[in-house]
Amino acid sequence: MTERGTEWVTEREEQERTFVTYDGEELFYRCWPAAEPRAGAVLLLHRGHEHSGRMAHLADELALPSHAVYAYDARGHGRSPGERGDAPSFSAWVRDLDAFVRHLEVAEGLPAADLAIVAQSVGAVVAAAWVHDYAPTIRALVLASPAFRVRLYVPFARPGLAALRALFGRFFVTSYVRASMLTHDEQRVESYDADPLVTRPISVDLLLGLAHAGDRLVDDARAITTPTLLLVSGADAVVEHGPQHAFFVGLGSRTKERHVLPGFFHDTLGERDRAPVVAMVRRFLDDRFALPVEQHSWLEADRRSYTRDEAEALATPVPPLSLAGLWWQLARTSLQVGAWLSEGLAVGQRTGFDSGASLDYVYRDEARGLGPLGRMADRLYLNQVGWRGIRQRKQLVEELLAEALRRLAEAGERRVVLDIAAGHGRYVLDALAASAHPPHAVVLRDLDEANVAAGRRLIAARGLDDVVSFVPGDAFDADDVAATEPRPTLGVVSGLYELFGDNPQVSRSLQGLARAIPPGGYLVTTCQPWHPQLELIARSLTSHRDGAAWVMRRRTQAEMDQLVAAAGFTKVAQRVEEGGLFTVTLARRDG
Repeated sequence: MTERGTEWVTEREEQERTFVTYDGEELFYRCWPAAEPRAGAVLLLHRGHEHSGRMAHLADELALPSHAVYAYDARGHGRSPGERGDAPSFSAWVRDLDAFVRHLEVAEGLPAADLAIVAQSVGAVVAAAWVHDYAPTIRALVLASPAFRVRLYVPFARPGLAALRALFGRFFVTSYVRASMLTHDEQRVESYDADPLVTRPISVDLLLGLAHAGDRLVDDARAITTPTLLLVSGADAVVEHGPQHAFFVGLGSRTKERHVLPGFFHDTLGERDRAPVVAMVRRFLDDRFALPVEQHSWLEADRRSYTRDEAEALATPVPPLSLAGLWWQLARTSLQVGAWLSEGLAVGQRTGFDSGASLDYVYRDEARGLGPLGRMADRLYLNQVGWRGIRQRKQLVEELLAEALRRLAEAGERRVVLDIAAGHGRYVLDALAASAHPPHAVVLRDLDEANVAAGRRLIAARGLDDVVSFVPGDAFDADDVAATEPRPTLGVVSGLYELFGDNPQVSRSLQGLARAIPPGGYLVTTCQPWHPQLELIARSLTSHRDGAAWVMRRRTQAEMDQLVAAAGFTKVAQRVEEGGLFTVTLARRDG
């Protein structure tokens, strides 16, 4: 491997290609094909401000000739399109990674189970977020100096940036990092300074999105069970060490290693004395490819898992006269008083905050209350992070319902939709109204007679009685679900399984759907892998079930995927809400 100008020239044959990502953008990538037969592949993800060419040296240095090596330019970077240093969101970068892996599966015949990822800095956070949020089965994850928390040096920089964003809209921050802060390798320092493809600005939205993702991943690292090698640069002046160590300690991976590299700067895999570290990466990858792909079963997570422990802790009352007990009593009293002013709070207090009526109110997103003060209180309520996520989840459900209807139409199949717990049914009716391939029939079900009555009124108001029917039904009665007529080709379960932590109960429901939906049909499900306000919800809000505390047991995405797969479905697409609270998946009925 040699350097020519700003380009690293590898001894392995390098090919330049493009792939089309989820929104139609065409991103640039490099490929170093493997000697045949191919033993697997390694995907390199570059750090922020850089591009794939600055990781090209690893194609030779990893010395894995039987493994293909790939590296793409993140949108807004290198030779990929987009405003420099920007993207629609941080989650768009994560979704681009998912799109690239799917591209490799289709174009190269490369299953995710034969892929390992080696990522640096921001790329390492993207990789960790993808593994957490999409729960792929891959061989290994190598994270070099992940940027879970960037050193901003200015006191209160993060809340300050958020305040400026709220006041002035999107703007860009220019990186303070000099090339000499990245590596002791003088050749790489010179090439960095001369590289016209290095992008120094980054949008404030991406910077804040990166910070949020870092916090979330460190907080919920136990959801990641992929074999992981973490490399910590000991003299890193760009990102903080503390979150990296906390992430490693929390990792749920059975196979995990951490190595602190004294004296190394931030460009870990581009440091002057990197040869022993690259050899360490090679050894880790060789070990993972020599063994069967490592998988963790989540099917009994309702009995033994960290999310079970978390839910049990939330269900445990706090002493009423303790500081915590008095604090949460004050919170409950404040919500009761607020319900005199805010209509949304009043609906939640009356019917339960997880009821169909409450969710329908949140979907409508119209602040109502007693006078201007009541409307202001209601807007504050509707703008809570969980409700914002719920509304985006609705949009993602609509998107995947439209995708499923399109697939059924192209296959010449009859389009019959079944929602087994529809609440008032608003999200389903909105989705179907916007579809280019409207269904032939829709069956909505709910166990709550009040929801059935409200749904029927909504159907009548929209003049859909000839297409849509709403009937009482128990989503957890497998025989009842399986007997649905007309026979559905598209099932929907939105916001239901998140309320029930018992996996056998959810499995019965999924088995009923599997019996109802023929092979080639589809299923849309939702999941809540993470939530920053679980204790607030559990200590302050009530459920529609007998007014009890609303205690939720989170499911990791891997757990939800395994439950769906065990029922006889294969995931074909997924969407993730911007904050990472909710996911929506589309699965095809096997057979």
